[in-house]
Amino acid sequence: MNKYLKPLLLMILIVVLSQPLFGNSTADKTVAWLESKNVSPELIVLIISMIPVIELRGSIPVAIFLFNFHWLKAAFLSIIGNMIPIPFILLLVDWFFSLISKVKPGKKFADWIFARTRRKGKSIENYEAIGLTIFVGIPLPGTGGWTGALAANIFGIRFWRAMFCILLGVILAAIIVTILSLMGTLAV
Repeated sequence: MNKYLKPLLLMILIVVLSQPLFGNSTADKTVAWLESKNVSPELIVLIISMIPVIELRGSIPVAIFLFNFHWLKAAFLSIIGNMIPIPFILLLVDWFFSLISKVKPGKKFADWIFARTRRKGKSIENYEAIGLTIFVGIPLPGTGGWTGALAANIFGIRFWRAMFCILLGVILAAIIVTILSLMGTLAV
């Protein structure tokens, strides 16, 4: 067996098994609350994909399984929604962390976020643009557009280059999550 195939299969298995553990209950609660407010299914998918940690890992399955969207519509809405907060994060993260660092709990939180992102972002530090794209594109807990934007800022990747790499990573994650979701519809 190819030396790259085993880790890829293991990663896919982890993603499939971790879906019920990460984000689904939060996504379910968010969907129920938004539906009670008469929010359209398309807007619900966009909103879920903008939520940190859930992002499109939660919005694509919701779109496909709950709203019966075509996979292409589910992926497209989720990519758009996932990308909406990214330019704001890239532009405002320094200001936000300098603001909250003025108080002790805020400084503690900022230090924790920076340490965690540096720890998780070793591939970004080593490979810059390609590392950022892969980091965002592997749909595991703790990765994604939000963390990628933070990491891009921490590692000094310029705005437009970071936007492009994060977009590529979000598209890659959408492809993976969509395929896994469609595999789930075949099993049902």
